[in-house]
This record gives sequence, structure tokens and C-alpha cells, in this order.
Amino acid sequence: MAVSTKKIKIDTKGDTDIIDVTDEVAAYLKGSALTNGTVTVFVPGSTAGITTVEYEPGVIKDLQRAFEEIASKDREYAHNKKWGDMNGYSHVRASLLGPSLNVPFIEGKLQLGRWQQIIFIDFDNRPRSREIILQIVGE
Repeated sequence: MAVSTKKIKIDTKGDTDIIDVTDEVAAYLKGSALTNGTVTVFVPGSTAGITTVEYEPGVIKDLQRAFEEIASKDREYAHNKKWGDMNGYSHVRASLLGPSLNVPFIEGKLQLGRWQQIIFIDFDNRPRSREIILQIVGE
């Protein structure tokens, strides 16, 4: 069993910016020389998340709208009253989505469905430079 870790950097627009990171994860896996195991995709921080989706414009708009309906920017948030940074909604959205994803790989290939991509979502209310941690455990 071996463990390999890499950090990738992403610049975002904020405001529920959705970025496909599948190619970066697959390239890192390919370069690792591991054939079977799992890769964890993790974002440190409390205003971003990771999941999978069919990465196409319609689904992206639907997902952004759904997050706005669930945790609207226009609601009153206790976080905003305490800190004044007006990103209470981004913390709620990120908490609902979660900061990580585990994807199995077999014979060096991510076991994603045909229309399934790994996405990073930056919920914060401003552009950010983000870091994503990729960690492979396998053989």
C-alpha cells in the first residue's frame, strides 16, 4: 500500500463558481503509477465544496439556482451580523455539500460514470485563490 499527496491551485470567480477538476485528478493519478485504490479530493476551508455532476451548462445553472433557493444570499445570517463579511450563505452552502470526495480507481482509471465529472464549487462572495488536496491510497 502506498500514499501519494499533491496540492493543486485554482483561481475562482467566487459566487458559486463551478470548476471541473476531473482532468487534473486523472492526470495526477496517471503520474502516480498506482493501479488500484482510492483518490480523495479535499478542499480546506469553509466556503467551498467538492462533488460530482454532469458538467454541462444546463446542469451548472440548475445547480447554482438550487443553491440560491436553499441558502439565498438575501437571507439574514447570524454569521454576517457577527463578522460583517456578508458570506454567511457561502458557509451554509459549503456545509451542505461537503469538503471532500473519494473516488475509486481500478487499473489506473477513475471509476466515474460516463457523464460524471469531479467539480469544485467556490461559494464565497469574492474571487479566491484556492488549494485542493489530492491524496491517493493504493497499490
